[in-house]
Amino acid sequence: MIAQAAQFRRLAPRVACLALSFAGLVALPTQAAWQLEPSRSGLEATVIEITPSGPVPHRHQVRELSGRIDADGTLRLPLRLNQTDVLERLGPLPPWLAGMTELPLATLVTRLPPARLDGLAVGESLTETLTFRVDAEGVSRQEPLALRFTRAGTDRIRVTNAERIAVDGRELMANPTLRTVMALLGYEQIGDEVPVTLEATLVDR
Repeated sequence: MIAQAAQFRRLAPRVACLALSFAGLVALPTQAAWQLEPSRSGLEATVIEITPSGPVPHRHQVRELSGRIDADGTLRLPLRLNQTDVLERLGPLPPWLAGMTELPLATLVTRLPPARLDGLAVGESLTETLTFRVDAEGVSRQEPLALRFTRAGTDRIRVTNAERIAVDGRELMANPTLRTVMALLGYEQIGDEVPVTLEATLVDR
């Protein structure tokens, strides 16, 4: 009995420390789980069609962007054909293409530590140049993009371009699926640059 009492006295401080540590973890504020709000997140791209009479601009939209920033800061952003306005313009697709509407045309992957967003006060902004990896048709490349994050509320952050963004039109036409879509839209040739604007909202879920 005496030996057991002595052992308990030796263990008591450790048990107390563990209990205090657990209580401290419980009391810490939970880390924000930032994710895109699809209804307020989209891209607008201006495709310049090259015609015999000169360049003709066409605006296209990619809507319902969705993705979540993981605990390590990784954000994966798949872009699918059914998120674009192309289907509205083309109408019913040929059967051989209809099955591709749900497949990602490309997947964007980047990293942004959530702590950078959590530290923003309401009304405060920060600009980050993020390296996006673009995976499309088995080809992967990287692009730096400067984005502006503005805290619009306690659980809401607005994301916009911090500078002009343009996609390489030649790389778009090199993608077999995108080239097919462009052909269906009647674009035989497009300009070397496709300017893109981003308007997105991150929410804490």
